[in-house]
Amino acid sequence: MKAGQASRTAELVCMGRAVAHGRSPVARFDDPTAIELLAEESRERVRQVRAGAPVKGLRANLRREYLQRQSTSMVARTVAIDDEVRAAASPQVVILGAGLDGRAWRMSELREVTVFEVDHPDTQRVKRSRVPTLERHAKEIRFVAVDFERDSLDEALEKAGHDSAKPTTWIWEGVVMYLARADIEKTLAVIAERSAKRSRLVIAYHQPALILHFLGPILRRIGEPLRTALTPTQMKALLDKYGFDVVRDRDMHEIGASLGAEVEQGTKTLRHQRIVAADRV
Repeated sequence: MKAGQASRTAELVCMGRAVAHGRSPVARFDDPTAIELLAEESRERVRQVRAGAPVKGLRANLRREYLQRQSTSMVARTVAIDDEVRAAASPQVVILGAGLDGRAWRMSELREVTVFEVDHPDTQRVKRSRVPTLERHAKEIRFVAVDFERDSLDEALEKAGHDSAKPTTWIWEGVVMYLARADIEKTLAVIAERSAKRSRLVIAYHQPALILHFLGPILRRIGEPLRTALTPTQMKALLDKYGFDVVRDRDMHEIGASLGAEVEQGTKTLRHQRIVAADRV
């Protein structure tokens, strides 16, 4: 992230969900919050894509193609993580790097759950300015502003009232790939310390792949460079080290294939993206 600015990738991810809302063949996908969480410029781009309005120029067409592909990817990723949250049924959910996540405002399953949204102060400031129009579904939402270069995640969660004696579902979506290995382990140590038995950790991560060599320069340009890719074997070893037992670890194409032909087709190039769910042992 660039200092003083909200995460650009968080905006792009939210745009993908907004494009897909109400248009996906997957019944379990639904995100009416996405369009409300976007800046007006991003909303307008989403509206144009959804309307199929013609655009001029190579750059504009590439942007449209990207958002269309992003929408399919986000259907698969969102449904997979939502399913893990429902299955775990924890009394607490902690979203690390929450970005423009809308789960606390759209998932009825969270009506008896306290949701802790952890994010950089700059991104969280922008989000909090946009959520007043949304109806809360979670029992409670607690915003936890953390600059990971300066602040203690453990102390911030303790201060926010996170109860380490109760099971927690941890969502770490779209963050790990941007962190150095040392920072990943530092965060895992806090998660392990604060996770009671029956807690679940859900991580979206990248495995090494040729496509990352093309994505890397693009993400560096927007100030969010890729730093870590892990094989499933490496991820399992890492989670074992911190006391988590892998339940499922699937690539995005495998997830897409389970959701129907359209999503399977749209996730063919996303085998480098994976979602792992692991339980505290």
